[in-house]
Amino acid sequence: MQRFPALFSVLATAMLLAACTQAPHATLTRVDPFEKLLPETSWVQPFTETEDVAAGEHAVFQFALRGQEDLQDVRIQVSAPTDETGHQLTAFTAGFVEYVHVGRTTPRPGRDAIRSVTGLYPDPIVDDGQPKDIPAEKTQPLWVSIAIPADATPGTYTGTVRVSGRGLDLREPFSVKVWPVVLEEQDLWVTNWFDASESALHCFDPEAEMYSEAYHDFLSALAGQMKAGRQNTVLVPLSAIQAQEEDNTWTFDFSRFDAFIETFQKAGVLKRIEMGHIGTRTGLWNSNFGVHIPNRDDLLPIEDPVARNYYRQFFPALMAHLREKGWDALYCQHIADEPIADNVASYRAIAGFVKQVCPDIRIIEACHTHELTGVVDIWVPQLDFYAKDYAFYCERQAAGDEVWFYTCLAPQGDFANRFIEQPLLKTRLLHWINFRYGATGYLHWGLNQWRRGDPWKETTSINTESGNILPGGDSWIIYPGEGRLYGSLRLEAMRDGIADYTLLKMLARKDEARARELCRQMVYDWTVYDLSTAHFRAARHEILEALTAN
Repeated sequence: MQRFPALFSVLATAMLLAACTQAPHATLTRVDPFEKLLPETSWVQPFTETEDVAAGEHAVFQFALRGQEDLQDVRIQVSAPTDETGHQLTAFTAGFVEYVHVGRTTPRPGRDAIRSVTGLYPDPIVDDGQPKDIPAEKTQPLWVSIAIPADATPGTYTGTVRVSGRGLDLREPFSVKVWPVVLEEQDLWVTNWFDASESALHCFDPEAEMYSEAYHDFLSALAGQMKAGRQNTVLVPLSAIQAQEEDNTWTFDFSRFDAFIETFQKAGVLKRIEMGHIGTRTGLWNSNFGVHIPNRDDLLPIEDPVARNYYRQFFPALMAHLREKGWDALYCQHIADEPIADNVASYRAIAGFVKQVCPDIRIIEACHTHELTGVVDIWVPQLDFYAKDYAFYCERQAAGDEVWFYTCLAPQGDFANRFIEQPLLKTRLLHWINFRYGATGYLHWGLNQWRRGDPWKETTSINTESGNILPGGDSWIIYPGEGRLYGSLRLEAMRDGIADYTLLKMLARKDEARARELCRQMVYDWTVYDLSTAHFRAARHEILEALTAN
């Protein structure tokens, strides 16, 4: 009789082991999508709020998956959110949020900077539908983004996220309220400069050749990510126009230029063309600007007869071609990036010559000086310079110029930017700053500047000449895969911030004082923001409620 208890004990142990193998202990928790989950995060705050959106926006949801044992072959499935009458929201993506390394912390971090023990931060969203193995005791963020169509029926929609794998089957509900408000067409100008060079192409497809079919696939993928991020302005490199000279006479081939532009036009991204810079510094930061001439490696001062001969022919030919294609109203021209007081005279000489050749050309520039009146039409000061000289830029707007702002590796400290180490809400508030201070555009230099290494392994770099650290995420906001591109948490935050800007503009037409006060309560000053996600949602709720009221 003693054998039976022992046998039962063996059987119970075997059943327990089998159960552990088939159903690993894991949790799936819906969390605030503004929270940046770190791999070492062992506890999360459950989040059950219904997301409020207008038709034409996106609703985003985040879930934290964590297992005590390794989780294998994990997949994400989403049941289409459905309202009580059976209407569904069917345009959605779901993916794993991957971790990337920030090896050099931002030199002048803000008070709210996020610190990771591992140096790993969530950013890229891999939404290719492939299964994933997740190590034990590692928090894995999951991301769901739902595109709300402009004709969506107002109401509350409920869906479910299901996570399955070997012995794993977890579900978590979510809900979104679509208000009877339709997001209007965006009028905020947004550009992220992108790299379409051979090195960037090879991150996308190592075997591809420039100007091949694979290259145009790459451009189409870039255009798709820009469209997804609500970008509407495209920087076109000068290299897209081929030029040949014989006996001081230049001829121009615009075939690559046309194909380039048509790719972005087809994707619905091209609302404005930024033509690439014709000049650059001849040396270090405070050196004068020279101009590029095709088929030459050196830079020439604009006073050089060779330079003048070229640009006297280039700009009239370009403008004639733009008019022929119907693109002339979309066009603006860069001269040389970030002029400062030390080299502003050489900048003004180049810009003045261009205006002399073609008086109707609109010049756009990221600038560190305001000594450019009369030559710059679209001012793009760095955000901290915009704050410092705000009265001047208001005067330029009153005189008929446009004013945007830009961020890059600067400003740092408590200024909003799009660094990986910053809270996600702070990145979204960039475009509340647009509304708060009246800037009608935003520029960033780094959509996909991957030349500094593998973006999946390290997100920071250092300029070996100046010693400037490019903070995590400064150089790119999308990631390359094998023949495709992936978005990021920061790209989604910026996209939704642009939609917020549009909603604030809509409310301002109805009740400007209310719109400005709601914005002021999120953006108190240039560096003072309310980063309470509960307050942010309350402000958005009030915007949608006000737009709904008669």
